[in-house]
Amino acid sequence: MPRVLYVSQANEDVYDIIREQAPEGFELITLEKDSEEERQRKAADCEVIIVAASPLRRPVIEAAGRLRLVHHQGVGYHDTVDYAALAARGIPLALTPEGTTTGVAEHAVLLALAVCKRLPYADAELRRGQWHINSLRPESREICGMTVGYLGMGRIGQAVAERLSVFGTKGIYCDETAPLAAGRERELGLQRVGFGELLTQADLLTLHLPLTTATRNVIDKAAMARMKKGAIIINTSRGGLIDEVALHANLVSGHLGGAGLDVFQQEPPPADDPLFSLRSVVVTPHISAGTRDALSTKMRALFANVERFYKGEELRNRVNL
Repeated sequence: MPRVLYVSQANEDVYDIIREQAPEGFELITLEKDSEEERQRKAADCEVIIVAASPLRRPVIEAAGRLRLVHHQGVGYHDTVDYAALAARGIPLALTPEGTTTGVAEHAVLLALAVCKRLPYADAELRRGQWHINSLRPESREICGMTVGYLGMGRIGQAVAERLSVFGTKGIYCDETAPLAAGRERELGLQRVGFGELLTQADLLTLHLPLTTATRNVIDKAAMARMKKGAIIINTSRGGLIDEVALHANLVSGHLGGAGLDVFQQEPPPADDPLFSLRSVVVTPHISAGTRDALSTKMRALFANVERFYKGEELRNRVNL
């Protein structure tokens, strides 16, 4: 019976969703607490490791003497898997693009709307008895008519563009590694531009890049200085894409009009993070793909791939290490 370790600690309701998709004959091993010691101990007897939000570090990989396969339940392996340690042992790594797109795209739209209308602030204030029927008018915005800039145009960027186009937006995008075919650009109503033009033209900038050495702090102080006054930034990708100190300064000064953040440089961020004090900022705890629907879809696809591996068939979405 293959033993499969899920290296992120969760509650039983989450584990039940995963078990529902596990094929007969597979045993799911779970964590009782968020502990590297427990990960190392339980990894020792497992042949497969599933990576989610908690990083898979070298000590756990080295402790897993029977390890044959690592499968990420998403695609963002650059900052969550010590892939050099896997390569050294010849252990394959596969990804799960299935199940992520819809949830993240919907969440990006949700954050954009919430920032424009200062939704969390208005909600919290109303619960305190404050009726801001007029005081938010000077800073509330409508998405209709905005130029939306997409930094990265993979499957999630395209899904966001599909959704925001119906709001009456204009779309521009920058993707230097995988630009869209001309027909797909026309279908989505998008125009490809350079990075500099993306910054200067976007009223709403939404990020859809992996976190690599090349993309870390891609939206830094200099990039923000080039953005339109009042522009809004949405990030559902990785927190390391944005210089958060510069973001806070530009929001306080009024140069930027707001930010919607599902991801942070440090996760979880400190409770006294200065961004949390700004009503122009909407924050969520890295949950854009965290729906029951997405997890079921992911696990169904993931375990089907693990079954292929055990049958000696070619892995889908294998990373070239």
